[in-house]
Amino acid sequence: MRILVTGGAGYIGSHTVLSLQEAGHEVVVIDNLVNSSEESLRRVAELSGTPLTFRLVDLVDEAAVDAVFTEYPVDAVIHFAGLKAVGESVREPLMYYHNNLVGTLNLLRAMDRHGVRSIVFSSSATVYGEHNPIPYVEKMEIGANNPYGRTKEQIEDILADLGAADGRWHIALLRYFNPVGAHPSGRIGEDPQGIPNNLVPFIAQVAVGRREKLMVFGGDYDTPDGTCLRDYIHVVDLAEGHVAALDHVAGRAGVFRWNLGSGKGSSVLEVLHSFEKAAGRPIPYELTGRRAGDLPAFWADAASALADLSWSTTRTVDEMCADHWCWQKNNPHGYNALGAPHMTE
Repeated sequence: MRILVTGGAGYIGSHTVLSLQEAGHEVVVIDNLVNSSEESLRRVAELSGTPLTFRLVDLVDEAAVDAVFTEYPVDAVIHFAGLKAVGESVREPLMYYHNNLVGTLNLLRAMDRHGVRSIVFSSSATVYGEHNPIPYVEKMEIGANNPYGRTKEQIEDILADLGAADGRWHIALLRYFNPVGAHPSGRIGEDPQGIPNNLVPFIAQVAVGRREKLMVFGGDYDTPDGTCLRDYIHVVDLAEGHVAALDHVAGRAGVFRWNLGSGKGSSVLEVLHSFEKAAGRPIPYELTGRRAGDLPAFWADAASALADLSWSTTRTVDEMCADHWCWQKNNPHGYNALGAPHMTE
């Protein structure tokens, strides 16, 4: 199939583009490059040995989105594009609601006009909120507690309403947990802009000397070592989950929801020590007070993805850290230090 990937130059997007190409699909990427680099796509094409099409398009520009569908008839869409920093969303809610909701509505309207009604949506475990017991199961009532999570929840609602109103739509909602790691080649990986919001890229920047130490928020939780437990998933496993979901919904109308996670929690210190093993050196850290809004623990129940998609995670935390370190040590400043030429096709 020819697949349109929104936000395909980003961390998860670029790995998914590579997995799509490896599965034999043709890919068209649109991205506004606000939080990503075109260099990632050049490297994806290099790794796959397959060309891809890139268009610099912002989803809030409906005419530009429509023009892509006119120029490149596609069979399905995987939708990653969106702002995704929880803290920033609390400070700038209007920016998040406008970008994420208006962008998605523009995309769906363009899809409908062009008769493209298969979509895999990049949702988040954030939609489960604070009130649910663990592990999180897809049938639970959702209720995000920050503007970022609420945009994901509201887009899920829009897609559910669309699927209920029009039986021609094929919709997958993928709620995933904490993606880490990188392609084992070390050529593509996570390149956060500014201070990383997530644990592993922060650890990686400490390990490579860009930051002094890791601050561990809270060492007194009711967990085996007192630090928070999270469900970490290798980004390549996650990318393969998107391809599996796309294949599943391509021939099935309806709205499907799947958790993509490992089904178990790993603590902050476990991940830190695993990264130390990968890097072959101690990584300085400091235990400090709890951070507002952090939950002690959460992880996925991923049984539905296994049953429906024959998909489960195959890569361990040690592999995640080893691959993330391979990427970081080979690209200490991410993509931006390269000054690579822009790619248009």
